[in-house]
Amino acid sequence: MINADEIAGILKQQIESFKSELQEDEIGTVIAVGANLARVYGLRAVRSSELVEFPNGVQGVALNLEEDNVGVVIMGSDKDIKEGDKVRRTGRIASVPVGEALLGRVVNPLGQPIDGKGPIETHRYRTIENVAPSVVQRQPVKQPLQTGIRAIDALIPIGRGQRELIIGDRSTGKTAIAIDTIINQKGRGVYCIYVAIGQKNSTVAALNQVLEQKGAMAYTTIVCVGPSEAAALRWMAPFAGCAMAEELMYSGKDVLIIYDDLTKHAQSYREMSLLLRRPPGREAYPGDVFFLHSRLLERAAKLSDEMGAGSLTALPIIETQAGDFAAYIPTNVISITDGQIYLTPELFFQGIRPAVDVGLSVSRVGGAAQTKAMKSVAGQLKLELAQYRDLAAFAKLSSDLDKTTQMQLLRGEKMTELLKQQQYQPQPMEDQVAIIYGATKGFVNDVPTPKLQAWAVGFVDFLHAKHPEIPKAIADSAQLSDEVKKQLDAALTEFNKSF
Repeated sequence: MINADEIAGILKQQIESFKSELQEDEIGTVIAVGANLARVYGLRAVRSSELVEFPNGVQGVALNLEEDNVGVVIMGSDKDIKEGDKVRRTGRIASVPVGEALLGRVVNPLGQPIDGKGPIETHRYRTIENVAPSVVQRQPVKQPLQTGIRAIDALIPIGRGQRELIIGDRSTGKTAIAIDTIINQKGRGVYCIYVAIGQKNSTVAALNQVLEQKGAMAYTTIVCVGPSEAAALRWMAPFAGCAMAEELMYSGKDVLIIYDDLTKHAQSYREMSLLLRRPPGREAYPGDVFFLHSRLLERAAKLSDEMGAGSLTALPIIETQAGDFAAYIPTNVISITDGQIYLTPELFFQGIRPAVDVGLSVSRVGGAAQTKAMKSVAGQLKLELAQYRDLAAFAKLSSDLDKTTQMQLLRGEKMTELLKQQQYQPQPMEDQVAIIYGATKGFVNDVPTPKLQAWAVGFVDFLHAKHPEIPKAIADSAQLSDEVKKQLDAALTEFNKSF
């Protein structure tokens, strides 16, 4: 017997669970290709910065949306792409994988691992271009981000959520400052993203090795794009790194991101723009090169408590040619950032390393991003160095100097010597405070200048061995109380007798 109700029920069930296998794709055609750039006809509804796919699996980003064609920059080799190839829209805006799974890894700007440690287990993605936090979503920068470098923490302090530019000629130690800052974040709960834009692969490999040895890779992600890669990947790298950092910032974490360096980034953007036939401006850069860097660096912020109080601190690096700070890209980035650390070849070759010119360097956040202990000793140091710079200029012109001037010059020399520091040896705040306190209070007046580095190392070791309660008190309270000052005076006197 045929049961009509049963058949009707089955038919209803099949109609309800019916899924159409039809998939609609918008397909375009390559009409020209060359220099990692393709002109595509037929992608009428494509969006700006949308990912498109070529037949060989290579992806591209739609950048120029013109009346009759789309300018697509190719994220990889263009040698297998030819005229007439079909290009498919993906419907996705350029995005990268994000999350804590990327920590300890070396990835390319697409978030694909290049360290040979297997795939990255994360299902979260974030678009590379995001709107910067608004004024209401931010709070003032007031928490210090310790670099571990005496010359910077005392004189040019960096706060969490700040953008501090590191600027100088080639080989003056810009990357060294950034790497020391990453190493110094160990145990401080700050995650680090290092974006290497157009750096030699051998340099990035050596840097990765140093961070591994110092135990810093556990909280660091390296985004690397070599000089032989497509200009589009070099343009994308800092935005991809920033998206990875933002994911951590919006989940309430403190993040440090280093862009090494934005000069190469601007050059790759210029290369892309000229190939896309965009009109060139000053130094052949496109008109929106300022907007390119401002929309990237404005994403660094200290979020309000309602937003989770996370922070993103940016240290962009700019390479100058023969100390020309007035060139187009340096002046642009100086105007966007909250201060700059100037490194000069003259100081570098005199053996003053880090080669920070404390006269030209400035932090526009200043003492707000310093602990009270550091602020109390740094004021005197700044004053003495400023007086020394003025006197040193006059001393060159005069042969006979009075006793006071000679003493002032000698003290300035000693202060400058004490601000020198070995690479990969960042120092905790409490040790820096103890050394600077001893120097500004005259405890190094009788120590010969060439022996000051040995004095600084010896005193810190002595303090931790004989009087560990002093650095602990400074670290815990972040202040220099009268009691601690008395203990420091006694410890310095005791150490100087045996030195």
